[in-house]
Amino acid sequence: MYGFEYHRPGSLAEAAALLGKLGDGKPLAGGQTLIATMKQRLAQPSDLVDLGGIAEMRGIKVEGDTLSIGALTRHAEVAASAEVKQRIPALARLGSTIGDRQVRAMGTMGGSVANNDPAADYPAGVLALDGTVVTNKRRIASADFFTGMYETALQPGELITWISFPVPKRAGYAKFPNPASRFALVGVFVSQAANGSVRVAVTGAGPGVFRVAEMEKALAANFSVDAIAGVKVASDGLNTDIHADATYRAHLIGVMAKRAVAAALA
Repeated sequence: MYGFEYHRPGSLAEAAALLGKLGDGKPLAGGQTLIATMKQRLAQPSDLVDLGGIAEMRGIKVEGDTLSIGALTRHAEVAASAEVKQRIPALARLGSTIGDRQVRAMGTMGGSVANNDPAADYPAGVLALDGTVVTNKRRIASADFFTGMYETALQPGELITWISFPVPKRAGYAKFPNPASRFALVGVFVSQAANGSVRVAVTGAGPGVFRVAEMEKALAANFSVDAIAGVKVASDGLNTDIHADATYRAHLIGVMAKRAVAAALA
């Protein structure tokens, strides 16, 4: 690991000010990706701005039909939250499947969403639930937030503070995990909004999270496992690696989608 300067601000304003003046400074949330990358000398930030002491970026709150989760809320907290389990149980389920107990105890929702790993779980949840990413500067719709592999709409010095979710009529998540990392070889999050519209988001299969329009149309007409039994996803553009090729991942999308619908209906 290369040398760096360490900062621990006590407020969001202080953190934003630090990042604004540090040329190559990086925010540190749970550190589950950044620290590992630095240890491998694949990243060399001049400064780390530890966000862990900022209380205003942590917590879970309900306002009407909206569930909001602070960026620094740990995966384990999301998984165990009574509020999340009651209003979006699929999101609590998602949190419980991330990594192992140690990762869930340290990793944060905001850090995962900002990193936008193509095999991470939360991007599928945020996109399928039509979430809104709230930053220290603006509000960003999920459709506009995820822009590419490890890329988002965040600007330099912009920090995720909260992520808000409209409570859906029902939702489900299913993934086929890598047995070592627990990242998704394929994960599918299915959500039906109160108005009946459906969103199906896939992670792990391609270079970034994406939606499956044909499944959404079929489920909007008939929210059932049978409705998507005949929907096939093309393997073009999907990932091929030592764990699974594109054809297998395309098949898994269909399998996981049916399991996610079944979970939503359970």
